[in-house]
Amino acid sequence: MKVPFDGTPLLRATSALRIARVQRMDPVAIQERLLARLLRRAEGTRFGKAHGFAGIRGVAEYQARVPLRRYEEFWRDWWQAAYPVLVDVTWPGRVPYFALSSGTTSGTTKYIPVTAPMMRGNRRAALDVLAWHLHHHRRSAIFGGPSFMLGGSTALERMAPGVRQGDLSGIAAAEVPALLRGWSFPPAQIALLPDWDRKLAALAEATPAAAIRVLSGTPSWLLVLLQRLAERHGSPPLPGLELLVHGGVAWAPYRDRLRPFLPARCATREVYPASEGFVALSDRGDGEGMRLTLDAGVFWEFVPLNELHAPSPTRHWVATVETGIDYAVVVTSCAGLWSYVLGDTVRFVERAPPRLLVTGRTSYSLSAFGEHLSGEEIEAALLGAAGALGVTVADYTVGPVFLGALGAHRWLVEPEAAAAPELAERLALAVDAGLTAANEDYAAHRRGGQMAVPEVVLLPPGAFARWMRAQGKLGGQHKVPRVLADPERFAAAEAGLRGG
Repeated sequence: MKVPFDGTPLLRATSALRIARVQRMDPVAIQERLLARLLRRAEGTRFGKAHGFAGIRGVAEYQARVPLRRYEEFWRDWWQAAYPVLVDVTWPGRVPYFALSSGTTSGTTKYIPVTAPMMRGNRRAALDVLAWHLHHHRRSAIFGGPSFMLGGSTALERMAPGVRQGDLSGIAAAEVPALLRGWSFPPAQIALLPDWDRKLAALAEATPAAAIRVLSGTPSWLLVLLQRLAERHGSPPLPGLELLVHGGVAWAPYRDRLRPFLPARCATREVYPASEGFVALSDRGDGEGMRLTLDAGVFWEFVPLNELHAPSPTRHWVATVETGIDYAVVVTSCAGLWSYVLGDTVRFVERAPPRLLVTGRTSYSLSAFGEHLSGEEIEAALLGAAGALGVTVADYTVGPVFLGALGAHRWLVEPEAAAAPELAERLALAVDAGLTAANEDYAAHRRGGQMAVPEVVLLPPGAFARWMRAQGKLGGQHKVPRVLADPERFAAAEAGLRGG
């Protein structure tokens, strides 16, 4: 595959102007103006009239009039009756797309409205990723070859005249400007394939390995792709690769496993996209936090995690956030989401500019017995224990079980290579020690006898892939649920993973 021409010089010139503008931004002023524009645009919608958008002046008044809502409330009260034709409901005009979210923790598919302004905001954020790369790598030629986006099927289902739905990557592909299509891979006939195994085989066959300059996707599926390409082309399988863009799941478990497949000069850059909006992107190095997107069509609010279920939680925005606090992310967007609880948790490491780390999901917590473990603590304990024992974890999930009268956690862990059975007990003890040291509530429940020592079940290589395939959730943007706090869902997952 040949690109029309090396577009890097043009991209570098426009990127320099964009980076200069971003560095001059006043986060408070730009977010305040953005909220005002969103309210003006939507004041004539059903939602805008019901909440008095025309009379709102400022952030505080908006927060007083528009309560926090979760997806289920938006769906029940505003979208379900009119779906799939949403006209002037929560955003003016007809919503042209719905992004199907896999419902990692709930198991229920979500239908997220996506509008043309939202897609423009997403493209701006995606180009910012490239701009920051060029800012730090002055000799890079990332538009000297195609960019490879590993996503789900780009096939979209027609739901009504002018309304389609499907994977967000399919919506993004449908909205790629004609000017940029010459730099995009894979071609439509492969991108449309819904079956992940067939798609992977076709990609291994068709990928112009020497030409690819940028690769983006979820780390777990990127690893599978690169392993398949390495079997065909040797390692590194993409010798011209200059940038790997990753997001969707934590990077730490995959960093060392992906590195052997990358050329020495290949940079990595983290992004934080969601179906509801492009949250943040890396403007520095790994582990330094991601810069909050300020002008991509979303006004951001942040609720302290420990207040999320309170009757009147404190609602912060960029003017009032503090570093070192775990916040739930709240979205108000040009797709008609208004103070929508996204379900992710973040912690700010810097305020000017706002820069954050993703710490987990609001549902990626485990407190079946009052232990109050966060997703961050859960992952750190397992990876720390595995690292100390010289084990590489390919995938895992954890949930609550009862061992007689005592509650306990059962960890379903797939090592990268087959492991001796006795490793399970050693890993369980190490995880227990890590959680006891990190979390006082967990330690108290263990000391007080309310909880038993956790159990670890070692699964054979490929167990999670087979389970995801059986659910029709293999590849693309689908992610393994790290925490299944509902005992029934966890039991069903365990049965599937163990072949029951």
